[in-house]
Amino acid sequence: MDFITVEHNPSPMKLEVLNVDIWPIWTHEVGQFDWHYDTKEMCYILEGEVVVTPVDGEPVTLKERDLVNFPKGMDCSWDIRSPIRKHYLLGD
Repeated sequence: MDFITVEHNPSPMKLEVLNVDIWPIWTHEVGQFDWHYDTKEMCYILEGEVVVTPVDGEPVTLKERDLVNFPKGMDCSWDIRSPIRKHYLLGD
């Protein structure tokens, strides 16, 4: 089973190399929902806080300045604690 990976406060150089600034932006208000990842996703949290809990996994808290990888095929629940705004990149 693949897991969520989080890098806290990645360097500005790393974000520049990844071209994070040109990735699309996704936003969502406080709330809860279930999600399935049809493809892997990398995202960079711009603001907010969310607890993502994979099915049969441990909860992961994500906050501003976290660079996150979600594996393809993962089922999880999202509990958005404060409005979330993130850059995201989808890929196989």
